[in-house]
Amino acid sequence: MAYSGQRPSASTELSAPLPAGPSALADDFAAVLENATGHRSTIGCVIPAYNEEESISAVLQSLLAQTRVPDVIHVVVNNTTDATVKIASQFAGPHEITTDLGQQFTEVFVHDIGQNPDKKVGALNYGYALVEGYDYLLGVDGDTMADPHAVEYLETEAMSDSRIGGISAIYSIDDRPIKGLVAKFLIAGQRTQFAAFNLQNLLRGRNMAVLGGQLSIFSTTALRQVMTANHQTSPWVKDSEVEDSLLSLQIKSAGYLTKISPFARADVGGMTTLRGYDAQQVKWTYGSIELMWPGQRGDTKGQPFHPNLRLRWWENLGMLTNLFVRVAFLSLLAGSLSIGAFIFSPLWLIPPVVATLLNLRVAYSMKNRNGRDIAFAALLFPAEIFMWIRISHFLRSWTRFLSRKRVDNWAMQARAERGGGSAHWMPLVLLIAVIVAMGAIWSMLGPGVQSTILWIGWPVVGIVTVLQTLGMVFKLLRRHQGYAV
Repeated sequence: MAYSGQRPSASTELSAPLPAGPSALADDFAAVLENATGHRSTIGCVIPAYNEEESISAVLQSLLAQTRVPDVIHVVVNNTTDATVKIASQFAGPHEITTDLGQQFTEVFVHDIGQNPDKKVGALNYGYALVEGYDYLLGVDGDTMADPHAVEYLETEAMSDSRIGGISAIYSIDDRPIKGLVAKFLIAGQRTQFAAFNLQNLLRGRNMAVLGGQLSIFSTTALRQVMTANHQTSPWVKDSEVEDSLLSLQIKSAGYLTKISPFARADVGGMTTLRGYDAQQVKWTYGSIELMWPGQRGDTKGQPFHPNLRLRWWENLGMLTNLFVRVAFLSLLAGSLSIGAFIFSPLWLIPPVVATLLNLRVAYSMKNRNGRDIAFAALLFPAEIFMWIRISHFLRSWTRFLSRKRVDNWAMQARAERGGGSAHWMPLVLLIAVIVAMGAIWSMLGPGVQSTILWIGWPVVGIVTVLQTLGMVFKLLRRHQGYAV
């Protein structure tokens, strides 16, 4: 029995309607529970899908190839303009699967909910209403391929401790199919970025700051408590640009643990264009700033002291430091050279050497590392260029936030992924403008003022650089406790 259709209207009726109330469970899907395997828990999988025709087949195949197959899989297609529904519907219906854990049964349902103003949040909540009677909700993005043991590992740990509200897998990106020099460069940078983030969370007692929607399992008991505590009719709300971060904060505030699995793994979809990566990162950073910022913007209250946001504060402080050191060093270097006052010291080579060693250690912590990952870290320049790209995202996010200009970052990301927009070039344009302006101002200053600026500036930059380098040394020497990301 497979379901595929559009949102119910006066002329269209969905075969499997959305449950009417927050505690309801559709009878059609309750029948799936009766056929569940002998596991002590039940898992309902929800896949929100938007224009995923290139990946949805592989996503479903990876779920059906799990050692622990979800008891039901709901593909919730929203706002699609491609063949996602048609391709996903090829998997619709019951599946009997023999795995290492024995004979298992699952059923795939495909729902085309049509135009959905709440986008991914609306699709997630639609799916939650279909699986709220299960013990766990497994959220999987429409471009995420799970390792064959991923669901088994997530379920095993979730069942081992009733305090766990959600567990995230370790994410990376499969770079084997990637073509093109720019795409390969961006994917290498994102693989390193994921590795560093995952490693930080693992070393913090496996306390996960963000239960990412790519592949995470949630206790439905915890989700119901979140809804009650926050007076919500659904677990996810559209108030935030980062719905997964907000839900993670709420789960933590409800007294549950948010963890990252040391074993469950998944490959997620990466951004292969500069404009797409820019839009994604600006949306994520902007949403994180909203959660961090004291006070309230709209319906979301900032929680600057929430334990799940400590890592975010350190990330933003680190980006600010990276920005200051690079801009100040280059400015002082140019000023010194212009008046013949620069004296080279080999001590300035220590920070880039330490940074390269740290990048290499992160690269070697990757379970599926390859030569491109090692080269990205060892050659210094790829990692440095990628850092400048991340700095541009940091600046655009904070500028957009502080301007209080209301924008639809979801729509801007979708547009960028389609190849539209040119906002990602704005930081470069502003940087050129700032360089020209600083050069003009510097040329108008007298020799005495120029010398004073250099006399004060170099020690300040030196002190900040020393402190930053010490921080990198501590990270370099920190034990990884056998974790591989």
